[in-house]
Amino acid sequence: MHTEDTEEFLLPRSRLANERLHALIPGGAHTYAKGDDQYPEDLAPVISHGRGAHVWDIDGNRYIEYGSGLRSVSLGHAHPRVVEAVRRELDRGSNFVRPSVLEVEAAERFLATVPTAEMVKFAKNGSDATTAAVRLARAATGRPRVALCADHPFFSVDDWFIGTTPMSAGIPAATNELTVAFPYGDLAATEELLTRYQDEVACLILEPATHTEPPPGYLAGLRELADRHGCVLIFDEMITGFRWSEAGAQGLYGVVPDLSTFGKALGNGFAVSALAGRRDLMERGGLRHSGDRVFLLSTTHGAETHSLAAAMAVQTTYVEEGVTARLHALGERLAAGVREAAAGMGVGDHVVVRGRASNLVFATLDENLQPSQEYRTLFLRRLLAGGVLAPSFVVSSALDDADIDHTVDVVAQACAVYRKALDAGDPTPWLAGRPVKPVFRRLA
Repeated sequence: MHTEDTEEFLLPRSRLANERLHALIPGGAHTYAKGDDQYPEDLAPVISHGRGAHVWDIDGNRYIEYGSGLRSVSLGHAHPRVVEAVRRELDRGSNFVRPSVLEVEAAERFLATVPTAEMVKFAKNGSDATTAAVRLARAATGRPRVALCADHPFFSVDDWFIGTTPMSAGIPAATNELTVAFPYGDLAATEELLTRYQDEVACLILEPATHTEPPPGYLAGLRELADRHGCVLIFDEMITGFRWSEAGAQGLYGVVPDLSTFGKALGNGFAVSALAGRRDLMERGGLRHSGDRVFLLSTTHGAETHSLAAAMAVQTTYVEEGVTARLHALGERLAAGVREAAAGMGVGDHVVVRGRASNLVFATLDENLQPSQEYRTLFLRRLLAGGVLAPSFVVSSALDDADIDHTVDVVAQACAVYRKALDAGDPTPWLAGRPVKPVFRRLA
């Protein structure tokens, strides 16, 4: 059981395991966003297992989990339909010297689910897919520059993107100079950028939507700008894919990109991503054309059978069970409850829920209504002590009303402490250690 007193909530086994992780793995995790620097000091649980919307740490505590697998496990852990599909393939072999029949079946299923695309190629992670899209755009246009949306936090681990972040060590300046940025929602600024670099920009790459809805006409306006300036429009649908609609944001908003990339929810935790798009572009990475060949995607494990089976099961489940609608309904219930709890404790302007209902995040603001890592630390400490593991409030369809109600109760308790800290003008006494840190920062 979790205690009401945060100071008594200790994770001794997780703390020791984190020390072992750091001794063996740079950063102590295989994804920076999963690092223990993202959690209050000595309160970063190391997971034993998960089922549905719950996970257990190696200290024996159970949590309601949000943002599962960095938004990838949208159906909940060990989902029966996905596990069954994967298990069917495990005894049949996972990788062969020639394509498996599953590759064509998975491609047919994906293109039926995302009918705005004409061809698809699977990979293992989102970075490979987005970088392949950029390479394809450069090859098709003969242009060197990439224009990315400055307001979206992550596109790839590759140099063309990471060079734009504070963690740019090891990336040549010449590479950084080829990436330029445009603001989300501002067509005039984007047109000015394209005019400034006339005939140099190969592509516009962005998440079609994130924590705010696209302004009316914005995506259609980008489509028109890309056409007029001769560049490729790429939608990064790693997050919006399936969470906005089964066909992604492009299916919801009715604007068709030239290329799009999917991942995360596509495999419900299994490693699969996709690059999809127009046939004439995608074929440049194939064998049925007479031009220069593009090394599009060629990965040893890209067509691993059980991951493709997982992707097909995910798509079937989404369509047959109306999962996207359920994610929105759960998110709306959670957002309303959190906002009511925060307002009731007098911190409604400080604990702020943002985003589409299926992709909620929260902001923690200080006395001056500025984002605060200290207040985030305080808030996370109380959530963890109450059995809620929530770096975000991104829901999975495995949550039920009781989970949401418990979360709201724990949020209310956290907000009561938050109010005390605001009244004191200093959250430090409630932190019990260093504050959590941003993922992207120059120094460790």
